[in-house]
Amino acid sequence: MSNAVPTQRSTIIVGVDQAVGQDYLVRFAAREAALRRSPLHVAHVVQPPVDEGQGDSAAKAGSDLVRRYEDLVRSDFPQVTVAGELPFGHAASALIERSRDADLIVIGHRGSGGFPRLPLGSVSWQVATHAECPVIVVRPGVTGESRDNRVVVGVDTDDVSLDALDLAYAEAELRGARLELVHGAFHPGMLPTGPVGMVPPDFGVMEQGAREFLEREISRRRDPYPAVQAKLRIEHTRPATLLAEASRGASLMVVGSRGRTGLRRLLLGSVSAEVLHTAECPVAVVPAPEHG
Repeated sequence: MSNAVPTQRSTIIVGVDQAVGQDYLVRFAAREAALRRSPLHVAHVVQPPVDEGQGDSAAKAGSDLVRRYEDLVRSDFPQVTVAGELPFGHAASALIERSRDADLIVIGHRGSGGFPRLPLGSVSWQVATHAECPVIVVRPGVTGESRDNRVVVGVDTDDVSLDALDLAYAEAELRGARLELVHGAFHPGMLPTGPVGMVPPDFGVMEQGAREFLEREISRRRDPYPAVQAKLRIEHTRPATLLAEASRGASLMVVGSRGRTGLRRLLLGSVSAEVLHTAECPVAVVPAPEHG
């Protein structure tokens, strides 16, 4: 197990555009940079012009936008080193490319929080799915201060993302926050009518096995994260429903990018995908590690 406490080695990138909620998005990213003692880059991707002659005006508008948010960070977070980026191209592709060298990307939820939609889906969706570093997606309207200092992480014993768990511990430690590990112990056999001939599972055994596994993972992290108070929550309900409820009032939710499909950076797991739409706090999506 790696101790995933962020260091100064990498950059945090926040993607901005001409849309509502951008000031909050940049401040959220700047707070992350301050906590991690990392530099912050404010990036605006200049899209290919539709008509000839529009390129210069788009670049000028983008440059003004980036400069505005650089000034905001310097004013409100003087301890953060900030710089601007103005790449040309398609927004999702540009941010995915930058994720290879970044420690974290912060982006608005779907098209309304930072970038226009692309034909195959929102930019935030594509970046969260394909990025090679963690991506924090901030939903529109989630702009107030959290009601409690709490980080929530979704955990699944069948396909547990230890990288996501490590990031959740690191974020909780940086924020001085409580950590809540949430596991939805749901099985199709819990439905009123299951498939014909299906042997009902022993839910008590299933829950006990999950609890023992996750308590071992909590125990393993007590030494590297001694200040983090971790609480395990297991309920017999759909994981995505439980996570949406747990997100209320939290400062951050952490999920892994891969579900039970086994596909690496091709599809978000179904739970993570639903959480991006329903969570009432920013959501950090952690990519699955490469193997072989």
